[in-house]
Amino acid sequence: MTETRIEKDSLGEIEVPADGYYGAQTERARRNFPVSGLRFPRRFIAAMGSIKRAAAVVNEEMGIVEAELAQAIVQASDEVIEGRHDGDFPLDIFQTGSGTSTNMNTNEVVANRAIEILGGVVGRKAPVHPNDHVNAGQSSNDTIPTAIHISAYGALVEDLEPALVQLAEALEAKAVEFDDVVKIGRTHLADAVPVRLGQEFGSYAQQVRYGLERLEAVKPRLAQLALGGTAVGTGLNAPPGFADGVIERIAEKTGHPFTPAPNKFEALAAKDAAVETSGALKTIAVSLTKIANDIRWLSSGPRTGIAEISVPSLQPGSSIMPGKINPVIPESVLMVTAQVVGNDATIAVAGMAGNFELNVMMPVIAYNLLQSIEILANGSSLLAEKCVAGIEANRERNREMVEKSLAMVTSLVPKIGYDAAAAIAKEAFATGRTVRELAIERQVLPAEELAEALDARGMTEGGIQGG
Repeated sequence: MTETRIEKDSLGEIEVPADGYYGAQTERARRNFPVSGLRFPRRFIAAMGSIKRAAAVVNEEMGIVEAELAQAIVQASDEVIEGRHDGDFPLDIFQTGSGTSTNMNTNEVVANRAIEILGGVVGRKAPVHPNDHVNAGQSSNDTIPTAIHISAYGALVEDLEPALVQLAEALEAKAVEFDDVVKIGRTHLADAVPVRLGQEFGSYAQQVRYGLERLEAVKPRLAQLALGGTAVGTGLNAPPGFADGVIERIAEKTGHPFTPAPNKFEALAAKDAAVETSGALKTIAVSLTKIANDIRWLSSGPRTGIAEISVPSLQPGSSIMPGKINPVIPESVLMVTAQVVGNDATIAVAGMAGNFELNVMMPVIAYNLLQSIEILANGSSLLAEKCVAGIEANRERNREMVEKSLAMVTSLVPKIGYDAAAAIAKEAFATGRTVRELAIERQVLPAEELAEALDARGMTEGGIQGG
């Protein structure tokens, strides 16, 4: 049986695990919300630690917390930032909507660890008190939205943006490599005029580059922090200069350009920056869906599908069909993108829960936003490394498909008219012959002019004037 100790809060005494650092309020929340088993991500816990650390430094400078206590709080907060106490953050995402339980979880862990550092008895709230010292100048209502922005901004800059750059560069490399590969284009899933495989991959790269621009556009508002608003936005119990000093130190520590939110009431009551960021993530997910699906279709077969490209063989594709290989990385990415779109819907609904001076769905916003960033980053990196980098063009197959396409007749329209060209296409379909064969047989154009008109590469360069 687990040993316990007795801790006390405003509701009375309660048993907590003796070997942990969290206290009474955390234990009550742990018992109250056994909902999902989902926990705050590592980045969020680290962000909470960074807030407590910087607050202790500023509180010491302002004479609010004694130097010895503040230094112990800093040491304990550093350990939280490093992940040394993640096991002491047991609370479910589906808890009180302000995240008060998790703010107090952080306060208790930092306070008890600081007490231990100072040689005191864990759980006694002395000489370090979780509210009076660790939470001084703060409220759950401003620390939780601040931690959302700190963690999401860091995840964007340090994880997602590098992964998207990696993917864009991999696609751009293939755009150059495949520039000489002429293939049939497709609209409405039906054969269309030729394009170059490199042009297709260039369009994918552009989608990813636009995704990076979308992230850049949301970052200024994500960098604005709610700290200093305390309970409702008025700043009650936060001394003048406290929040600015804390935010300045967080910016220095992280290397990110965090600034005080210009309107603390908006920062507490609305979560529009998180909703906006999630919208950008959703758009990136839609882009990756297009790319992953195209890769799946273009590599389909290998003998009875399109098979214009080949993707790397990473693992057996069937428990019953020997030799079957599936496009597993694109499929994984498609599941990532589906999750991100679902997360965005949750964040949008949660963003509507800003009632008067406070949003009351912040924990689920934090969880879904950080998960979207994490899985998009991992999925993009895997798509680049394990799929795109190893894609090969099946050049003979592309040539064959272009020559067989009925859409080749399109370039003849300006020279022989739509109806005559349509008749050739109709006969080609009925007989299985190529447009080139029938055009030569009917002598619709002199040989040299016909060869120029049916030059597939030329059709991809805008050199043929259509009607």
